[in-house]
Amino acid sequence: MLPGDFPDPSVTKVGNTYWASATSSNWGPAFPLLKSDNLTSWQLVGHVFPDKLPAWADYYFWAPEITQEGNKTYVFYTAHKKGGNLAVGVASADRPEGPYRDHGPLVSQAAGSIDGFPMRDEKGQLCLIWKEDGNSVNQPTPIWAQPLNETRTSLTGEKKELFRNTKAWEGNLVEGVSMVRYGDYFYAFYAANGCCGPACTYGTGVARAKRLLGPWEKSPRNPILTATEAWRCPGHGTVTQGFDGRWFLLHHAYAAGSFENVGRQGVLTEFAWTAEGWPSFVAQPSAPAPNPAATQPVADEFTGAKLGLDWQWPIEDKPQYALRGGRLRLTAHPHKGGAALGRHTLTGNYTASTTLLMPAALPTSATAGIAAHGDPKNMLALTAGGGKLQLWERRDGQQKVLAETALPATAAKAVQMRMQVSGGNSYRFAYSTDGTTWTNPLANDGAISGQFLPPWDRGVRVGVLAQGPTSVTASFERFALSSQL
Repeated sequence: MLPGDFPDPSVTKVGNTYWASATSSNWGPAFPLLKSDNLTSWQLVGHVFPDKLPAWADYYFWAPEITQEGNKTYVFYTAHKKGGNLAVGVASADRPEGPYRDHGPLVSQAAGSIDGFPMRDEKGQLCLIWKEDGNSVNQPTPIWAQPLNETRTSLTGEKKELFRNTKAWEGNLVEGVSMVRYGDYFYAFYAANGCCGPACTYGTGVARAKRLLGPWEKSPRNPILTATEAWRCPGHGTVTQGFDGRWFLLHHAYAAGSFENVGRQGVLTEFAWTAEGWPSFVAQPSAPAPNPAATQPVADEFTGAKLGLDWQWPIEDKPQYALRGGRLRLTAHPHKGGAALGRHTLTGNYTASTTLLMPAALPTSATAGIAAHGDPKNMLALTAGGGKLQLWERRDGQQKVLAETALPATAAKAVQMRMQVSGGNSYRFAYSTDGTTWTNPLANDGAISGQFLPPWDRGVRVGVLAQGPTSVTASFERFALSSQL
């Protein structure tokens, strides 16, 4: 699996290696690039857009579909068009690890266009499959197909509807189509109903047709993948075949124990083909086995020349930072909750910690420390500044101090800060001047609910922040994250 917030995962084979990407939404860098030789252990090796975003787009970087044909790698993706609506764009590279060249948007309808997927028809004509985002304006959600030129830079001909949400279980949408040709049929695996958040109702269906443009028939057994006690709201993935010939869908789902706080994680579920020519999942997703990638403690000593690939930031507000002498120097920001850097959480139970250097030197106008980031409007944090330690929440853009104490004299040069999380959304913060004795600013070692933190479409990040004028720089030493199942 892909532990952490990796919605809408996509996978393709290049030689003896699997390459995957996933939605990054409003966290930068845009679109992670991961590789694996077995579909279960993944390594983050880069991003499609590591530094500079496409000039035409500003946020909501969704649903990258990574594909390989010949010696070219293509990523079809969704993003919000500046001054417009959601659009499907495409980027290409000579190697799956990049660098990628963006070719701009291919289609942007009035209601929005999302979830692009390339597919050749029975005559070899390349087509783009996508969803019209009608549910955003209380309309149906047609799945369209239209010819695409061989350079993948422009649609040609006319679009044709393949199918739309017509069944009761599909609710107000169908989306996230992944196609594969098997035997006499094209098969479209698709997601339907509510994708995200605590009230999600997502499930997976399949439809088939002998010609790409139809007519399409939906499986009488839909939905073919539904919630279990371990995983909720499974959907939006890509079909792939293992090197041993077995068939899988790499899709996302919420782990029941952490749910939306960790986000939609990548889950690999096997299926087989029935005598009637329909895919049937061998088993519904079960409780995850202990995953070394999820439980291995990680620590960043900030000794490299660059920040590690696991670090992220709000997509529209990349902070200014530098690494020097084993320290992360983060320039403060006066707006939108401050300058933020965060990492994926991997389970619902974890401990994060860092050391803030020279907190006594921070002026009254600035504060810095450890934080749980939902988005720039929603945070929980323990910070120091102006001779004080403050525990605070930022909810819907309004900041409120929950507890305050004087910065101990022994913490003038450094203060260690810790965040302990259980059940996904129960937060306990503490500080220490010696690494042994920890003090919770709240009375009775109280916990804070972080249920308000995660946005509807992404999980919480944990990391550091610095609020205040840009003339202020906060210095951090070591950031560690230890997760438990």
